Amino acid sequence: MKTIWVFPGQGSQAVGMGSDLADLPAAQPKFQQAEQILGWSVPQVCQSPEDKVSKTLYTQPCLYTIEAILVDLMRDRGQIATLVAGHSLGEYVALYAAGVFDFESGLRLVKRRAELMDNASGGVMAALMGFDRDQLEQAIAQTPDAVIANDNSAAQVVISGTLAAIDAVIGQIKCKRAVKLNVSGAFHSPLMAEAASEFQSVLDEVAFQPAQVLCSQT
Repeated sequence: MKTIWVFPGQGSQAVGMGSDLADLPAAQPKFQQAEQILGWSVPQVCQSPEDKVSKTLYTQPCLYTIEAILVDLMRDRGQIATLVAGHSLGEYVALYAAGVFDFESGLRLVKRRAELMDNASGGVMAALMGFDRDQLEQAIAQTPDAVIANDNSAAQVVISGTLAAIDAVIGQIKCKRAVKLNVSGAFHSPLMAEAASEFQSVLDEVAFQPAQVLCSQT
């Protein structure tokens, strides 16, 4: 039987996440290492009642750190993935799980990514469910600063852009449900172009290793 580990991205965070890991001895080394790199405590931010964890600057490092710890715990318990995958920020955890880079290198990348994306905040994202595809594509084509960011299935997509553009698209189509996501920017859209360009120079300095996912133990 094949086992696939799939790691979520920004928008999956919640106040209190990782509380069951905060006092776990096996998790302490990474929490301490993360605090040295970030200059703040991941458990403290996650437990903050002010929902600090939903601010991009904090969200991405927190998700990466907690998900990486979960990878380690699964392996310590003898669990092995056949395949790994991630959505957006979750891709970095998948790369960590596949040995493409170590925890510290990945966290430094995520820290800089979060800083750049936080500076580019201002737009919104919204998940649409149960819509007419042709109607949606026509509305997107007629609305500047709005794109389909995540084409998840025939019944669910995420659109991204300026607040005015996203409201305009939602107002033009019929759908069963439209939910604005708990993110602080128009991620996965052309509004991120400047941040992406600057981040590319950061990526160019990193030595990535070939991905390796163990399929079985011997």
